[in-house]
Amino acid sequence: MADDARRPRILCVSFSDINRDARVLRQIEVLAELGDVTTAAYGSKPPGATDHLAVDERLPSLPQTPAGVALLALRRYDKVELTAPAVRDLIRVVGDRKFDLVVANEARSMGVAYHVAKGTPVLADMHEWAPEERVHVTSWRLLVKPFMTYQCAKYLPKMADRLVVNDSIGKLYHDRFGVDLHTVRNAGAYRDKQPTEVRDGRIRLVHSGIAIPGRSLETLVDAVKQLDERFTLDLYLVPGRDGGKYLDGIKARIGGDQRITIHPPVRPDELVDTLNAYDVGIFSLPPLTPNHAYMLPNKIFDFVQARLAVVFNASPETDRLITEHELGAIAPDPSVQALRDTLAKLDEQQVRQFKQNAHKAAEVLNSAEDAQVVRTVAGRLLAGRQ
Repeated sequence: MADDARRPRILCVSFSDINRDARVLRQIEVLAELGDVTTAAYGSKPPGATDHLAVDERLPSLPQTPAGVALLALRRYDKVELTAPAVRDLIRVVGDRKFDLVVANEARSMGVAYHVAKGTPVLADMHEWAPEERVHVTSWRLLVKPFMTYQCAKYLPKMADRLVVNDSIGKLYHDRFGVDLHTVRNAGAYRDKQPTEVRDGRIRLVHSGIAIPGRSLETLVDAVKQLDERFTLDLYLVPGRDGGKYLDGIKARIGGDQRITIHPPVRPDELVDTLNAYDVGIFSLPPLTPNHAYMLPNKIFDFVQARLAVVFNASPETDRLITEHELGAIAPDPSVQALRDTLAKLDEQQVRQFKQNAHKAAEVLNSAEDAQVVRTVAGRLLAGRQ
């Protein structure tokens, strides 16, 4: 077959467990329309990929070796940017393969994506605000924040184009690094569901996410423990990479409260069906970082597609959606008291109405618009291939 008749070859790089990364899975689905997708990431081959290059999931994606930490401390970023164990492993598994487009997910993958691209255009999906991703952790703030800032300053101008999760975080990149980004929200596909009935005398709360410090699961548990018997809470939690230590702490915090149940995580493609059995999706996150302050997490879109009411703590991006579509209630701050008081004011009839509003909003709060952004940007970059 003539070279110009073959399907484009696309490399998708991500230092995540790719089969649990809903944003990257949606990205791959669109990229697979445009060409043959090879993924390089932790975990096994995801749906939509033609080929998969597994990066050893035991290896960290940041230079956390003694030598790497020393170089970070000395600000020798030019010497350290390609030396993280997982980065070296990714270079190894990619080898001498050539691609027509490389997609780098998150700032930490930009350098290695640019390296293995060998001159091929690189599309950076920054996801969130990289320089202060975990700035609430002292070691991260002192060592990694300057490195991430260096990576952004060096590589963002070299990227052929850039994506980001919302307009607020896109503005942070524009103001700090002088680059423009296209917004691709963490919205899932439209699901043809119906709101489930709210039973009198019972409001079924639900939360899904990863069990790591900083996600404020304690707030959810403590607030519900202070509510009356109408309320139950079900938690679908992905264990963190701490051997289950944080999750064990949440279990201990629940104690013998029979109204609060922890479930194993479900696959991204099964999550909406699982959530649909509940009434209210809840989330509370203290603004420890800019990403927290400007949050627009995939879970708000999952809750809407599951036809749930929502209760989130105040944040500009989620406030706008909740208010515009009348999806639920907004706790004024991320405290236990604010969440408890906001939930306590709900009654079954209000929740029924919010669920009906979510049913209407599901028609627009889905991934169709966002997928078209990826399709257009990646398609334009591929159109220029030799």
